[in-house]
Amino acid sequence: MQKNRASLPHNKASFWHTLIQQRQLVLMSVPMLLYILLFHYAPLWGWITAFMNYKPSKPMFDNLWVGLDNFKWLFSRQEFFLAIRNTFAMSVITLVFNTVSAIVLAVMLNEVKQRRFKRTVQTVTYLPHFLSWVIVVGLAQSMFATDGAVNQLLMSLGVIQSPVFWLGDGKYFWWLVGIIHVWKETGWNSIIYLSAMSAIDPALYEAAEMDGAGRLRKILHITLPGIKSTFVILLVMNIGMLIGGQSEGNFDIPYLMGQNLLIDWSQTIDIFVLKYGISMSQYGRATAAGIFKSVVAIVLLLSANTIARKLDEPTLL
Repeated sequence: MQKNRASLPHNKASFWHTLIQQRQLVLMSVPMLLYILLFHYAPLWGWITAFMNYKPSKPMFDNLWVGLDNFKWLFSRQEFFLAIRNTFAMSVITLVFNTVSAIVLAVMLNEVKQRRFKRTVQTVTYLPHFLSWVIVVGLAQSMFATDGAVNQLLMSLGVIQSPVFWLGDGKYFWWLVGIIHVWKETGWNSIIYLSAMSAIDPALYEAAEMDGAGRLRKILHITLPGIKSTFVILLVMNIGMLIGGQSEGNFDIPYLMGQNLLIDWSQTIDIFVLKYGISMSQYGRATAAGIFKSVVAIVLLLSANTIARKLDEPTLL
């Protein structure tokens, strides 16, 4: 105990010494820190409206306090449970599709030896990331329309006999969201895996080749294990964002592509919050739904982080 106490002043001095040495980096981080505090933490005071029958026309604390009534109302609505189901379903499909496609593309590009071809493919695949979701959804609606290119191609190949109503049948909606995500984000998501692959020691490949390993075995026993830590970190982050952070999957595509015919498959928690908070002015109930989403996201993140730690894998916390 005495030894630990004696080391405290040294540790504190070391901390301040390091802080002074890296003052340029600290100053560079100040704007981002202020941004996070201002736009992510400061608005949390508004969560108290979840316990009120909030009316904007009244001063904040003159509104009627209703306790947990908004939460009770929330969990008595089948519409809300459908929104939870849709959010999880689309987020899981998007996570699986994006992760698998990004790793496959990164592995394929890593195996390409011609730099010009590799850079061309990489540029073409990550350019859709910079397109607006409005443009992407517009293109998807044209492609998957009853007279669109997808139906025309499938009929010409004899896969289907008549056009499929892709955009109006709920059983296709979640999968369309995943496919659209793959087209838009695969190239961008593959960049970090390519970076991880570039850090693998080339001597490992040379040794494996001398031992008679083919391309597939080198991928299975060197490339994939080499990006394992990167995969785990990204997976933990994405699991934490399954319900609370994948805004594109949880809002943009369902909001732009959803219609009354698909409401039971397209309405997510974010759209539920928008509907009751803005369209119907039920701010307390909408805030309660937002709090639920945030709490579940934190639980998912901590759970994934704990599992990764128990498996002796890299963690976020």
